Amino acid sequence: MAGGGARPGAGRKPGVVNRFNELARAKAAEGGITPLEYMLSVLRDEGNEMAMRMDAAKSAAPYLHAKLTSVEHKGGLDVTTQTKEQRDAAVAAAALANS
Repeated sequence: MAGGGARPGAGRKPGVVNRFNELARAKAAEGGITPLEYMLSVLRDEGNEMAMRMDAAKSAAPYLHAKLTSVEHKGGLDVTTQTKEQRDAAVAAAALANS
């Protein structure tokens, strides 16, 4: 008999909206202003203090802009001693290999 543990392909896929989240979003939208809309209204109100506007911007940013992840470069491409033509040819070859 197989033991427990993680299995490939098991579980909810990333980014899939479940019914609870979908219902909560619909209920928040029908009830008036959503939390994101409120944060954006605080951000855009020039009558608010700058600290308050900055806090609203920090809170709203993850909903509007994805965080960039770091990527480890594993290739052996050395562009420091190459001519522009050599670099362009290497980039074109890499693009062909990835397509």
